[in-house]
Amino acid sequence: MTTRTTTTTTAPAPAPAPAPDTTDTESAATATAGTKTAPETGAAAPATSGNGPEATVPATSGNGTETAAPATPGNEAGTAAAETEPTAAQAVGGAGGRRSRRAPRARRRGLAPGKRLPASRLIGPALFFALWAVASAAGQLDPGAIPAPWTVLKTTGHLWTDGTLPTDVLTSLERAGYGFAFGLTAGVLLALASGLSRVGEALIDGTVQLNRAIPTLGLIPLFILWLGIGETFKIAIIAIVVYIPIYLNLHSALSGIDHRFVELAEVQGLSRLRFIREIVIPGALPGFFVGLRLGVTGSWLSLVVLEQINATSGLGYMMFQAQNYGRTDIILVGLLIYGVFGLVSDSAVRLVERKVLSWRRTLSS
Repeated sequence: MTTRTTTTTTAPAPAPAPAPDTTDTESAATATAGTKTAPETGAAAPATSGNGPEATVPATSGNGTETAAPATPGNEAGTAAAETEPTAAQAVGGAGGRRSRRAPRARRRGLAPGKRLPASRLIGPALFFALWAVASAAGQLDPGAIPAPWTVLKTTGHLWTDGTLPTDVLTSLERAGYGFAFGLTAGVLLALASGLSRVGEALIDGTVQLNRAIPTLGLIPLFILWLGIGETFKIAIIAIVVYIPIYLNLHSALSGIDHRFVELAEVQGLSRLRFIREIVIPGALPGFFVGLRLGVTGSWLSLVVLEQINATSGLGYMMFQAQNYGRTDIILVGLLIYGVFGLVSDSAVRLVERKVLSWRRTLSS
């Protein structure tokens, strides 16, 4: 009979856990002395103590917040992180790269002027006439020097019924129209010749700048000797006043066209005429309209002076005669008509500009 023997293997008893190393505190103190701090982040470099394992001390970041040191074999519990309240630097992104939640973004305020007010260009004149009427009704204005608005309106009605005002208005419009047409044509042609050709610029630009420096009204005596005292010299003076701002602004716009568009036209093989139509004209139109507005205003300003020099009709002549008789109400009638003509003509140019340049996105649009 065979007897089976069973052998039971017993696992050895676990070894007792090592007692906490009492030299950890001394190692940490020693590591503090040998710790090297990085210049940017402020993190501490590990230092090796004498007992073998690395002892790491809390590293101090640039904002003064301590970060926890990892546990080491000699210190199973590790080093606890110092609990500090969050600072402003931590909210922005301090040590550890933590960021606070962003506050809800406030609604941005628009920087554009906003929608155009209806009849905005009439608000200022209406306010001026209202103040004028209030001051006249309150007796703050001398009626002999500045008549009341209703007195000026009554005088306008009398002049219109007498037939004097319609004749003078038509004469002034005719002079201003002829002078403006000649000045516009001369300004555009000279600007194109000077802006698109180096030879034209050498011959024209210096002459125009010299003419601009000469007071236009100072040419009146010379033009009277050359052209006589009739209508010709008046129209010539108005044309000079008109063509100078048109030339300056159009020439500046032509000179400011980006050269990359010229290179593109050369690459595409555009002809001279097509280059002017597709590149030059669209690029120069904004400057042209600025000069056009200045030219329209200049025609009315020069007309006031010219119609007071040996003229027999026109608004300026009417105002000159009223001065001799001390009729300030008639003088104000002439000034108001000049102002209305200037405002209407400038508004017409701006309307055309808005339609022609509707492809632009600007503050005014």
